[in-house]
Amino acid sequence: MQKPVRLHQGDEVRIVSLSRGALHDCSPVQLQKGIQRLTQLGLQVSFGRHASLPADQLQKHPDWRAADLKAAFLDPAAKAIITAIGGNDTVQLAPFLMNDPVFKAAVKDHPKIFMGFSDTTVNHLMLNRLGLHTFYGPAFLTDFAELADTMLPYTETGVKGLFTGLTKQLKSSPLWYEERTDFSTAASGTDRIAHQESHGYETLTGNQQVVRGPLLGGCLESLADLLTGERNPQDKQIAEQFHLWPSPSVWRGSILFLETSEEQPDPLRFKAELAALATTGVFDQVAGLLVGKPQNERYYHDYRAILTELGQQYRLPILYNLNFGHAYPRTILPYGIMTEVDFGAKTVCLLEQALTE
Repeated sequence: MQKPVRLHQGDEVRIVSLSRGALHDCSPVQLQKGIQRLTQLGLQVSFGRHASLPADQLQKHPDWRAADLKAAFLDPAAKAIITAIGGNDTVQLAPFLMNDPVFKAAVKDHPKIFMGFSDTTVNHLMLNRLGLHTFYGPAFLTDFAELADTMLPYTETGVKGLFTGLTKQLKSSPLWYEERTDFSTAASGTDRIAHQESHGYETLTGNQQVVRGPLLGGCLESLADLLTGERNPQDKQIAEQFHLWPSPSVWRGSILFLETSEEQPDPLRFKAELAALATTGVFDQVAGLLVGKPQNERYYHDYRAILTELGQQYRLPILYNLNFGHAYPRTILPYGIMTEVDFGAKTVCLLEQALTE
């Protein structure tokens, strides 16, 4: 596995739309805030050729979306790649990327920071399969283009770690924030509704265990859909054809991380999606499970009960309510990096640096 080079002042960051074409519909104020935040960090900003096209065009052309990712890896000026937002059909890019020897060689020869979350889970799996450490973390529209006057501090601290090295110990944010309901220009300058964190990290099972392993996982809905094809049966076929679900040998000893999307699945669906993952044997293979805070804390206690039962069934240690995924704020989890989780002390520590000089 190759580690990308850390960011430096003056580096160019490429924004790509690999799932939903939301850049076209965002407000000019939101777009400008996103560019300004990255510029304030000392970065230059560029956009993929097709990134800002209307959503219906991008949906019809996964080849265009794939071409933008390929171009970003081939362009020596682009030092990092950040997704605009998630979506639900980025798996459609696999035939255009995983069959392309030029793309595969570019990933190997030009390892770069690649970051995003949600449906971007599937892109992470593709790139990990090609040997690149990637980063499950903030996206352009959801984080850098935050409508408040400043980025969420916890998230900004994580992003700065792409310059200096990611923080070795993950810590619970003292605040959590609700998702916005108004993304219009009128909402510019307004803060998100904030709440004091009352739970912190919660050990659900395996209280006395300490485990070590590489991080691997993503959005539960995206992972489950690779296995079930619930949204589109073709997605399951593509996932099987290109072996996007990691093999048992890759899962074995890993630390699985999961989080739920903005769809806020009800407890029945949550349990069904976990059951879909269970059919692969993954809960017998991994060393431990990290679970992100549900967005808006909806179904917090229902999920907690379901996860506790899961941990007991598989004798799997589970740490719950971490700040990654769709809940705000979010940190960065580096794929494939050796990590130690002390379930008794409720600590998560990266044991190696995810970036090179």
